[in-house]
Amino acid sequence: MLKRKYFLFQLFTLMLLTPGISFAQSKKDGVDVSFLKTLKNARSAVILSDGSEAAKSAISVQRNWNGELCKLSVKNNSSVPQRIREVVVFDFQHKLPGTTPLYGEAFQKLGQTGGTLAKPEDWGTYSDRNHYKIPEPESLRTVYGMLTLELQNAQRMLLATTSCEKFISRFSFDSKRLRISLDCENLSLQPGETWNLEEFIASAGKDREKLYDLLTNAIAKHHPRLKHDPVPMGWCSWYCFGPGVTAKNVSDNTNWIAKHLPQLKYIQIDDGYQPWMGDWLDKGKAFGGDVVQVLHDIKDKGLEPAIWVAPFVVSPESELFKQHRDWFVKDQNGEPLRSDKVGFGGWRLGPWYVLDGTHPQVQEYFVTLFKTMRDQWGCSYFKLDANYWGTIHGGVHYDKNATRIEAYRRGMKAILKGAGDAFILGCNHPIWASLGLIHGSRSSMDTWRKWESFKDIGRENLLRGWQNGRLWWNDPDCILLTDNGAEDVMDQGGNAVATKKAVLPENEFLYHAATVYASGGMLLSGDDLTTITDERLAILKKMIPPTGKSARFENEKFEVGIINFKDRVEHVVFNAGDVPLKRKIKLGKGRHELKDKWTGKTLGIYEREFSIELAAHSALIIEDRGIKN
Repeated sequence: MLKRKYFLFQLFTLMLLTPGISFAQSKKDGVDVSFLKTLKNARSAVILSDGSEAAKSAISVQRNWNGELCKLSVKNNSSVPQRIREVVVFDFQHKLPGTTPLYGEAFQKLGQTGGTLAKPEDWGTYSDRNHYKIPEPESLRTVYGMLTLELQNAQRMLLATTSCEKFISRFSFDSKRLRISLDCENLSLQPGETWNLEEFIASAGKDREKLYDLLTNAIAKHHPRLKHDPVPMGWCSWYCFGPGVTAKNVSDNTNWIAKHLPQLKYIQIDDGYQPWMGDWLDKGKAFGGDVVQVLHDIKDKGLEPAIWVAPFVVSPESELFKQHRDWFVKDQNGEPLRSDKVGFGGWRLGPWYVLDGTHPQVQEYFVTLFKTMRDQWGCSYFKLDANYWGTIHGGVHYDKNATRIEAYRRGMKAILKGAGDAFILGCNHPIWASLGLIHGSRSSMDTWRKWESFKDIGRENLLRGWQNGRLWWNDPDCILLTDNGAEDVMDQGGNAVATKKAVLPENEFLYHAATVYASGGMLLSGDDLTTITDERLAILKKMIPPTGKSARFENEKFEVGIINFKDRVEHVVFNAGDVPLKRKIKLGKGRHELKDKWTGKTLGIYEREFSIELAAHSALIIEDRGIKN
């Protein structure tokens, strides 16, 4: 008894000395307490532009904790300016097993990191380090904005920054070390000046979704969500026509939708209308018609014109590049920076150059461009693609005191000003830098009519379900329900190729439909709807309207999820494997009538638990209505 009292006294003392640690976090084996205590006592450092570490007397790092939140800042205490490469706010030996599972976001939307501390895996399609060639501190595997760790005691550790106004946070790790830093891009900190380095959060708990609720609520205090309701529905030209889309293709589908499915109100012309990146106001020589007239025809049919724009990137052949070379992010020689010199040069009509969001004339241009498209062209929805390039690394900005995060955010604010009340979708964008600046967020790479794509893109979208309705509406990319698509004649970059047509089985299309439905986000058809069969059209209609609620899962295996409604519960059940298997669904108290959402077939009445065998590459959505006794 005395030993137990002494242990409780030690634990209570530790909790008092370590702000932000609750008793609930201390229950199991003390692992969370140990980790958080190590984190809060970790060393900090300021790395100067020459790679040396600044003396702490010259530059100091402040960490002010308030429960789970920590305000981070750095101050120049010296009498001379200091050029700072980065501020390392926590650097320590984490003492976790190398087998600890993790999940982290990429800098840009096309990458994710999973696996374990010792063996991290690149999830998603294009990684920051390989594809975009973003340098990683000390060659450690790096994620951005947030990192979660699955600890041995069934708890999760969430580490993140809750703001991104000026600096991007980096979580760099290996099997033994965790290094959390803010990229300061060699900017000068003046004598006596203090930089706020964004707010940080560290929290632990067993419930994955509750931790994400905590994070998104904290983010909302710095970056309130831009609301645009209801969840958008529409049609997109890319997956049936690609960059070869014509005015007639759009007109044919507009007429069909207006007659048969007007709920798909946004008609999105997705690339192909412009001659070069940057020449967005060209009237449509590359489109086979006047794009403005096509947009007006959409409006005349009672639908809403939507258009694809890549605002930050410009082709070297464009008139914009020829006439305004001073508007671009520069290289070290003062010339416009070719993006392929520091990273990926772009997938079509490149190599791309990048408009500098800190340049006042660029901001004016953005306002004018989007105001023209909104007021004169009638566009009420903008899909902004290639936004990552607005945060390109390795360049020099017009405002020498601005980070690449600030360059992007200033450009985006100008776009929002010009777009007025239009819906703004971010695509291939920097995730944390886009907080509070977009209504919708593409949550995956492009979807293609292949099982591997349905599987991988489905996981990308489910991994980001926690963002939907909290930070923005997720866009899980288009729902594809027919075999006829643009990938029959082109690759993912929009380049003409010869491919062998593949006909997919029904179960794989329904798996894809289930992942889109479970995302709870936007719904855009990517099919040529003039050719859709009645059977596939019936599936599309059952997805209307989007629920706005993403399925909630216990872990990243995404086997069984749940969506709660006022009048029912829906279970989403997946088997991405290559062999059939059984899934068990916990039903809770009482009796439950279960139905297959797609077919409407009654599965029976069950209590407490329901088991079902799923074929390989298949999924079910099960409607669950409790029966009152």
